[in-house]
Amino acid sequence: KMEVGAPRTARDEQLRILRKLNSAEAFESFLQTKFVGQKRFSLEGGESVIPVLDAVISSAAETGLDEVCIGMPHRGRLNVLANIAGKSYGQIFQEFEGNYRDNEVHGSGDVKYHLGTKGTFTAESGATTKIYLAANPSHLEAVNPVLEGIVRAKQDKLRSKAGDLTVDEQTSYPVLPILLHGDAAFAGQGVVSETLSLSLLKGYRTGGTIHIIVNNQVGFTTSPHAARSSTYSTDIAKMIQAPVFHVNGDDPEACVRIAKVAFEYRQRFNKDVVIDMICYRRRGHNEGDEPSFTQPRMYKLIDAKRTTRVLYSEALVGRGDITQEESDEIAREFQAQLEGIFNAVHDKLPEKPAFNRLETLDPLQTNTSITEDVARTIASTQVAVPENFKVHPKLTPQLQRRVTMLDDGTIDWSGGEMLAFGSLLLEGHPIRIAGQDVGRGTFSNRHAVVRDHEDGSEWIPLRGLITNDNQFFVVDSLLSEYAAMGFEYGYSVERDNALVLWEGQFGDFANGAQTIIDEFISSSLQKWGERSSVVLLLPHGYEGQGPDHSSGRIERFLTLCAENNMTVAQPTSAASYFHLLRWHMKNPARRPLIVFEPKSMLRLKAAASKLSDFTSGTFKPVIGDSSVSNASRVILCSGKIYWELLAERTKLGDTTTALIRVEQLYPLPVNEIVAEVNKHPSANVLWVQDEPANQGPWPFIQANLSEHLGGRELRRVSRRAAASPATGSIYVHEEEQKALIAEAFSR
Repeated sequence: KMEVGAPRTARDEQLRILRKLNSAEAFESFLQTKFVGQKRFSLEGGESVIPVLDAVISSAAETGLDEVCIGMPHRGRLNVLANIAGKSYGQIFQEFEGNYRDNEVHGSGDVKYHLGTKGTFTAESGATTKIYLAANPSHLEAVNPVLEGIVRAKQDKLRSKAGDLTVDEQTSYPVLPILLHGDAAFAGQGVVSETLSLSLLKGYRTGGTIHIIVNNQVGFTTSPHAARSSTYSTDIAKMIQAPVFHVNGDDPEACVRIAKVAFEYRQRFNKDVVIDMICYRRRGHNEGDEPSFTQPRMYKLIDAKRTTRVLYSEALVGRGDITQEESDEIAREFQAQLEGIFNAVHDKLPEKPAFNRLETLDPLQTNTSITEDVARTIASTQVAVPENFKVHPKLTPQLQRRVTMLDDGTIDWSGGEMLAFGSLLLEGHPIRIAGQDVGRGTFSNRHAVVRDHEDGSEWIPLRGLITNDNQFFVVDSLLSEYAAMGFEYGYSVERDNALVLWEGQFGDFANGAQTIIDEFISSSLQKWGERSSVVLLLPHGYEGQGPDHSSGRIERFLTLCAENNMTVAQPTSAASYFHLLRWHMKNPARRPLIVFEPKSMLRLKAAASKLSDFTSGTFKPVIGDSSVSNASRVILCSGKIYWELLAERTKLGDTTTALIRVEQLYPLPVNEIVAEVNKHPSANVLWVQDEPANQGPWPFIQANLSEHLGGRELRRVSRRAAASPATGSIYVHEEEQKALIAEAFSR
């Protein structure tokens, strides 16, 4: 492709390129004239990206791809929404007028240059393809893994619909991801590297992404020499040996040619490819910014520079490809079209679409039990070893225990999870669990994937329940939190009937993905009306393993909770976890679920459940204490400390302390808690937790429960407030824990 030279561009393609440049430039000029000073993060200087996208998506439509999905930052988003994704100019103008900033549209809403859309793209030939542009916050590259997850989910759905029952990686990838980037962000944001690392991994492949760098040669105000240590902003792509095409943005025919080559490469090799379009940014970072303060020499050149459209039009006229009259007429037609739309919508309020507020199902009124026959069918898969498959000698007894535990009443945490997964698979729900070492489980607890002791081949026992193996994915991820969690969030957005879980090795490690939690998981519904039912599994508990292996930072999640945006839970038994997962999948409201999993409690006999706990009952947000009546002391708690308090109460022979478990921390089940506390009208009420006073559930509980206790004081028992989550000394930890438990029974 590169050695034979560029063929002459056909006249009809030249006219399409010119029309796309006209559309791009006229759109920006129109907004600059009509909405002076309003932020729009214009594409001016990089208008050739519109013909580039047009060429790629036209190729996708003509090749018969089902859909093209785009993720991009705010630079040029409005132009792409209008001129590529099919969002109406009228709707965009209404948003500039402020007519769509009403809470009845969706929650808080978001600024117009963060919004996404769906539509249909039509190529010059008449071929069409669906188009999706993902909503994205100002955390520039955060959308990268999210979009890849959305694309993978779309591809998996198409495979399932087509009857592809295998779990082998696809040989065709009918959904094309396109990611646009700024040069400074592509070089500077670590999530770019993490997402590139996903591109060839089993469980994450999407068949190749076309990356388009709108290379303005400047960040917010930062020059390239201060923005990276590499020669090119695209050098990070060398890590996966992706070809990089550097192309002049002022040569739109070259840009379109390379766009077609990039698409062909993706289709042929199913790998990522990068287009580095060297251009400039005509205005400052936003339309109210003065760029010459920090880039005086660059902006003297830019101010004197004619636009890409003018340069291309002059080139076409100069070569005799079109006449000056034809060029002028194309520009006039589009300007007149915009003026007509503006006049039609100006100062006219549109109808307000209703926000689809789905009510949540009451867990206490939701039957999540299974029959004994179903439980035994699920357990039997654990010992249905394939012929000639050699299980590790130390693992065989653990798998056999998953059958016998049904009879001896000691179903542990992994057994409860197995029953939840198996029953959901039997009910037709796809399941995808991903994260570092999830196949085995960080604590050698899950063993959802069993490997042959001699040849390393895989056996996934629960796949014995289904004929469509691609409905159950167990994915050991790369050592990433940010991109890996973002991918699962995106997957859950698109595949709405699937149980999608991301598990951290330890709960603390979720802080590596805090951007995804803040910008997507906790707020996407309010900002964009985007629903996700992703589940985060975060091992949490104080066992003396140090600051980074103790706390999943419950307090951070509770700080983000409002408006029923997610569920935060810390179950204390295998059956409670089982019912929680099943209730989550039955809940039509579809909101994220944060589960603080145990570590030491994984094998704690006291926390095991009986078979009858699974064949009856529901998820209970609050579990009361029926063993004590009219107690003098009521202890409210959550998580593993309940079992330590129970053991201490038994040791002391205490018959006057009631222990109440708060299994669901948000939405806080105030009525249920108050009802249990009121059974003991003269009791002192304590909140007891492992975590320091400034961490864990206490700050949230104090702010949201105390006022509902009828004037009774809610007192705290915990570690003292601390900057670090936990001590690094096992001896100090044990002394702290002893003192904490003793204080709980002396207050």
